[in-house]
Amino acid sequence: MNPTPPAEAEIDGTCAPGFSGVRDSLAQNFAEGDLGASCAVTVDGELVVDLWGGHSDLARRVPWERDTIVNLWSTTKMVAALTVLMLHDRGLVSFDAPMAEYWPEFAAEGKEGVLVRHVLGHTAGLPVFDEPLDDLSMFDWEGCCRRLAGQAPRWTPGDGSGYHSETQGWLLGELVRRTDGRTLGTFFREEVAEPLGIDLHIGLPLSEHARAADVATFHAVATEPVSPELKSREQPSGFRSTGLVNTSAWRCAEFPASNGHGNARSIALAMAPLANGGRGLLSPETIERAFEIQADGVDRMTGIHFKLGLGYGLHCRHTPVGINDRTLWWAGWGGSMCIVDVENRLTVSYVMNRMLGDGDTRAARVIFAAHKARAAA
Repeated sequence: MNPTPPAEAEIDGTCAPGFSGVRDSLAQNFAEGDLGASCAVTVDGELVVDLWGGHSDLARRVPWERDTIVNLWSTTKMVAALTVLMLHDRGLVSFDAPMAEYWPEFAAEGKEGVLVRHVLGHTAGLPVFDEPLDDLSMFDWEGCCRRLAGQAPRWTPGDGSGYHSETQGWLLGELVRRTDGRTLGTFFREEVAEPLGIDLHIGLPLSEHARAADVATFHAVATEPVSPELKSREQPSGFRSTGLVNTSAWRCAEFPASNGHGNARSIALAMAPLANGGRGLLSPETIERAFEIQADGVDRMTGIHFKLGLGYGLHCRHTPVGINDRTLWWAGWGGSMCIVDVENRLTVSYVMNRMLGDGDTRAARVIFAAHKARAAA
């Protein structure tokens, strides 16, 4: 379903002196047809930009408010990676250990050599399910994990990347459950979101559904660059179903690769410790480990040249998301994005409810404006 044609959008929130260009970039996005969105910038862990505007519904009748949240798609992966970094920091997980050390059944079908770092870096060889999931079976956490544990890797683990767009969520989520005892969403809520007052959820309580924006999905999914393998073996049908993302079932579930719900403020604040020495969540040494290169080449599944660290994308000339090599980032299907610039102690995020495909410049526009403002400060 396409949103109602745009009218002039009102932008609310706060913007520190010197960062007016970020507001201008958001205004330009709305002028070009954005539906509802928020953007945020932190410097030294403090919010300097916290803006929102537009509408949370496709009919453009309900305004996007300060506490509006939306499905973040794969930007959620930044949160999933954070939880695993925290477990490493606590000595519960080693990046160099086999996944089967924590999940014995995972060793089946030649996966005894799949390391935790392979899963974080999308090099594990398990980018999709051998048999596509239907909309019901994908909500069966244990069943999905059994399927992945029973699969053989499609290439030698560690030998280049193939984007694990959905499977990474079950793999990392089960790693967290096996080592900590809590689900990944519960771990994040109890260890990060609640202590820091961050409004970000993997597994959204029913009490919060009323403020979740509807996602306007696009029809041109085929415009996404995909490999012949991915075209022949589509992702689970539910993840490409235009309506499922707006259902209570989706919002309540935990899909650590794709269904975090939050806004720009919450994802920017959640990632701010990475840009500022850890702030009690992580040690500087563990943050440094995130920059260890796992793959640097054309991704098997997307056809895009990615440089990948431990759980995060890294800046490179092929995907120049940041402005320096000390940048961690990831993006969500349809347009959301967050970057962590460790050199400048900066995080920038943009989230929205209107999904676009190739040529989408909305997040890049916001990020460029934030970098320009930071450089001038």
